[in-house]
Amino acid sequence: MKFLAILFGVLFSIWLCIITIFSIQFDRNCGGYLKRAADANTVELAKKELYKSYQYMLRNNLTEGYTSIIYNTPDEDIGFWFKNIESSYRELENIPDKASQLEKTNVLMKLRETLLDKVEKGESITVPKGISRYPYNGMLSFTGWTLFLCFVGSVIGCFIRD
Repeated sequence: MKFLAILFGVLFSIWLCIITIFSIQFDRNCGGYLKRAADANTVELAKKELYKSYQYMLRNNLTEGYTSIIYNTPDEDIGFWFKNIESSYRELENIPDKASQLEKTNVLMKLRETLLDKVEKGESITVPKGISRYPYNGMLSFTGWTLFLCFVGSVIGCFIRD
């Protein structure tokens, strides 16, 4: 029974590492660039940073669907999120070079409002919950819960047996 507790503990730890790696990869290749686009002071800089995120979304098929497993909620709608970012990018592309500073500032403010949400501790990037694990949300959730329950069961089994 101790062997099973150790085995499931190791497997659950590996699962946690996988989830963490997915999150880091998303932040490095998309989320971080969304934040930089929101913080940009020029249209050109915002467009450059937003383009990196936009290309990541296209490459990784983050253009439609839901991150939820059982039922869909609006905050998990990938399609809406993607279309919002795509239209923001198009708006940045369509700003003429001769646009006034006021027009550019307004577009940058609108972009910031689109990309960031106010939270209790400041601001966070607007992304669907669980986007870093998409499209593996269901499999990873099932695997995580199964490993966790097996680990807890085997630990309890060790105490009952002794």
